[in-house]
Amino acid sequence: MVLAHFFFFPFFSFGTLMYFLPSIIALARSKRDLLAIFLLNLFLGWSVIGWIVALVWAAKSDVPAAARYYR
Repeated sequence: MVLAHFFFFPFFSFGTLMYFLPSIIALARSKRDLLAIFLLNLFLGWSVIGWIVALVWAAKSDVPAAARYYR
């Protein structure tokens, strides 16, 4: 029984890490839309499209705040 827990935990934690990878990247990059990326990842990450959208959004660079006002 202990052996089953030994093998289950690494696979469970790896899967959780991969599922929330877009949120982790957004947190590491200090994204302005961190909460929105996390919520998208949480609720739509199970679909491949939602996960990819969250990953692209997390990896995309933010437009500087000063540049947004001049458009």
